[in-house]
Amino acid sequence: MRLKSLEIKGFKSFANDTSIHFGEDVIGIVGPNGSGKSNIVDAIRWVLGEQKSKELRLDQMTSVIFNGTKTRKPAGLAQVSLTFENTKNLLPTEYQTVTISRILYRTGESEYRLNNVTCRLKDITSLFLDTGVGPDSYAIIALGMVDDILSNKDNARRRMFEQAAGVSKYKIRKRETLSKLKSTGEDLERIEDLLFEIQGNLDMLEKQAKRTKKYFELKDQYKELSIELATWKASHLVERQKELAKQLQAEEDRHRQFDVQIRQLEAQLESEKKANLEQEKSLSDRQRDLNQLVGQIRGLENDKKMLEQKLGFLDQNKSRLGEQIQQTKGKLQQFDSDIATYQEQLREEKRNEARLESRLEEAQAKLTGIRDSHGAMKADLDAVVKDQQTAERAVFELEKRRAVNLNQAQIMQAESQRYTLEIASRQEEIQTLRGKVAELEKSEGEKLHALEQLRASEQKRQEKLIEVEAQIEALSRKMQAANRQLDAKRNEYKLTKSMVDNLEGFPESIKFLSQSKHWKKEAPLLSDIIYVQEEYRVAIENYLEPYLSYYVVENLEEAYGAIKLLHDSQQGKANFFLLDAFADYQPPMTAVADTRPAIEFIETDPLYGNLINYLLENVLVTEKEEIKNTVTRPELTLLSKSGRFIQRKYSVSGGSIGLFEGKKIGRKKNLEVLETAIKKAEREENELSSEFFQLKNKLDELKGGASTGKFRKRPCCSTA
Repeated sequence: MRLKSLEIKGFKSFANDTSIHFGEDVIGIVGPNGSGKSNIVDAIRWVLGEQKSKELRLDQMTSVIFNGTKTRKPAGLAQVSLTFENTKNLLPTEYQTVTISRILYRTGESEYRLNNVTCRLKDITSLFLDTGVGPDSYAIIALGMVDDILSNKDNARRRMFEQAAGVSKYKIRKRETLSKLKSTGEDLERIEDLLFEIQGNLDMLEKQAKRTKKYFELKDQYKELSIELATWKASHLVERQKELAKQLQAEEDRHRQFDVQIRQLEAQLESEKKANLEQEKSLSDRQRDLNQLVGQIRGLENDKKMLEQKLGFLDQNKSRLGEQIQQTKGKLQQFDSDIATYQEQLREEKRNEARLESRLEEAQAKLTGIRDSHGAMKADLDAVVKDQQTAERAVFELEKRRAVNLNQAQIMQAESQRYTLEIASRQEEIQTLRGKVAELEKSEGEKLHALEQLRASEQKRQEKLIEVEAQIEALSRKMQAANRQLDAKRNEYKLTKSMVDNLEGFPESIKFLSQSKHWKKEAPLLSDIIYVQEEYRVAIENYLEPYLSYYVVENLEEAYGAIKLLHDSQQGKANFFLLDAFADYQPPMTAVADTRPAIEFIETDPLYGNLINYLLENVLVTEKEEIKNTVTRPELTLLSKSGRFIQRKYSVSGGSIGLFEGKKIGRKKNLEVLETAIKKAEREENELSSEFFQLKNKLDELKGGASTGKFRKRPCCSTA
């Protein structure tokens, strides 16, 4: 047996049809990293029946299909075919060439083919069982297998030796044989169970056969007695018929006499009718005229009443509209006055702001001018002082030269006096300027104080703004949580209502009766008349599961009507509880330590109290979740709070709790609870929305204060 060719299409990186021919001169496949050498090995393992995606370096089996590129769309299937030459008849088949194929579609469907004929994976495995070729055999060495053999991971060496020695196929056959023996033993056990059930059915059929035989015997006896009764009744009826015939003849004679008298009376009546005909005609004419007049009077009275009602209605509308107009005018006047007040306040604030800004600018300009003039005056004063010193030196020189220059000394003395007066006037001006500077500094201090107040007010506004934003954010999260809870309640309400309307989980007979017009629809189901507390709902529902689809009716007559309707329509069977049967029922009193009666967790109408007491008679609920050391009295039934187990007389049942358990009981009552919860959540949502918009308006007012300049920072003045 020799591998002849490998054909790949749409497998991993092989998007195109790829054929690899293994001639006598082909000893291997080489190529750079990423060229697909390992994918060829994976393709061979895959077509031989590899089922583990991990062995093919995949996360899931459908990933073997070519997934497409930017320029090429994904493939719809992956197909690999292996062709072997069977010239030495190593494969147990008469074909000289054997081709096996495996195809996997993107929809998840898979198929195997042997020489293009659809087959099973088991057929391919059986074909290559004795050849040492398989997806997990050591004829194909994949990445990591050498390390596993060297480290003897999971007895890898033993499996390799067993495959090389041909022992593995016998182990496989042994495992299959043991599996068949196990399944055969299970079948034998099932057969014994069936024989036991059949024996029980045979006993029941024997009883039914005896009853049927007794029925036919009674039926034959009934038939004979019915014939004798019919014969006796027939003879009695013949005698009765003769007597009635004689009475009938006598009555016919009397009838003919009465007919003659009736004809005479009719002739007399006809003559009297003719005499009264004219009087009746005149009476009918007058009666018709009277009826017409009465009809006209009634019509006019009705028109009068209609007009009076319309007039009253118009007067009411007029008075109501007048009141609304007055209220609207009052509101408009109030709005106008409020608008005028707000506009006046706004203008006053703007005027104050403009006045303060202009005064500040003037003060700054004056301060700048004073500083400039102060510098100039200081320079002039320095010059004057310098001139004075020069003049004094000159006077000193002139005094020495007074004799020579008397006229010049007098002139210089006059100039000195003039300079002295000018210095005094300049000093007075300096004192005046210093007073003005002090006033400006005082005004500047007041402005700085006002500015500090404005800054403090702005700081408070910013803190208030941050506080309001935090409140809005917290309220927004609260509103989101409330909306999510409201949506969850609404979705649960819709789902529960759909289950109630469609009677989800109930048999077709129940749905038929609920939609039938020929039977009372107000008869409730047991699941609709009780409501159980949330934490005990699963336990109670698991216990009452066989009775939840029972109808609750008043008496046997109502139940019989529904049964007859189901029988006539061929719509299955239904069960009924008869309320009148529980009228005198008295529930027993049961008390056990660490338990509570199940009836304490039930809410129902008092009308159905006795029925519920009967169904939950001697049923207790325990907080414990362990069956050991629980109540063992045979007359009691014990339920765990979570619904994990139910302990009855001589039996215990339990296990895992399903996702939808506890959703069948009390659906209609749960609808009412959900509707109340939804209304409450909607009210809370409206309150939160109102509070949110109030905070939003407050935030807008705080932000609006900054935008209108009320808290605008002004530049402070600096002193020289």
